[in-house]
Amino acid sequence: MNGTRRHSRGSVFSRPPSPLFLSPCWGISPVQLEGTTIVDTFAEAFRLRCARLIVTAHDAHWLRAACEAASGYGTSVIGCDAEVGVERFLDPSESPDGRAAVSLLAFGFAAESLAKAVANRTAQCLLTCPTANVFDGLPAAEDRAPLGKHVRFFGDGFEKTKRLDQQRIWRVPVMDGEFLVAETVGIVKAVGGGNIILQGTSLDRALDAARRAVDAVAAVPGTITPFPGGVVRSGSKVGSRYAALRASTNDAFCPSLVGRTATELVEGAVAALEIVIDGLDEDSVADGMRAAIRAAAGKGILAIGAGNYGGKLGKFHFHLRQLLSPS
Repeated sequence: MNGTRRHSRGSVFSRPPSPLFLSPCWGISPVQLEGTTIVDTFAEAFRLRCARLIVTAHDAHWLRAACEAASGYGTSVIGCDAEVGVERFLDPSESPDGRAAVSLLAFGFAAESLAKAVANRTAQCLLTCPTANVFDGLPAAEDRAPLGKHVRFFGDGFEKTKRLDQQRIWRVPVMDGEFLVAETVGIVKAVGGGNIILQGTSLDRALDAARRAVDAVAAVPGTITPFPGGVVRSGSKVGSRYAALRASTNDAFCPSLVGRTATELVEGAVAALEIVIDGLDEDSVADGMRAAIRAAAGKGILAIGAGNYGGKLGKFHFHLRQLLSPS
């Protein structure tokens, strides 16, 4: 196998073969978890801004409808206005209005652009969803962005204000009653782009492992996996042969390109899938990655690695083996 390989996010450099194939003369021992090799690499994450929306609805059906609408087209900030996903479903005792409730996290590069994305998604996806209401999930945040302050104009002068649990709420008349929406939302610094890349002996094995990983991350507070079903099949590298594109297919992990380009796939791997994790802080992302690795490892998963750009993209580096080391 060629010793010059494309780094998992696209940079090319010379290095020894994958740890899976190291002989004793290299003096490096592969790290195994449930029979899966944990590659000696790191995920490179970067600074984002985050808002938390608490969305409530009449029942679970309409709550899920609101979630699906608000988080649609909310995958990669390469092309979307924000990365959006479910943090967790709330107990009725945690709900601002006592109804079915969910916490949604939205991430963007800058506070101003994130504020615009949250306001647009609230107006287009949540105002329109039967019975939905929207509250601020970060009331203690110092940085504030207008929400109901903008959306209220839909009320055409019939809108009113009230206070609920120290939040100023706008009451906008709609055909099923009133849409309640927080006047402002808090925005805080966050971390985006934590990830793992798993390699399976079959597509079925890879898909099953990816679902286990996503389910494990869902139990970690302060995190989301924003891609479809929480999984990315179109892992990317920086740049492209086409000047107009900022990113393009991560050819080092494409099974159909083995033999045509330097590969990061280990012998026997026929499918690779990526799990991207955004979090409120470094610890949240680290906990999410740790949970994902432990859940994904096992039969049919030959290796788990991560994507990075050689340390040039973001200041947050999550080394996989360190994540699994006893503290």
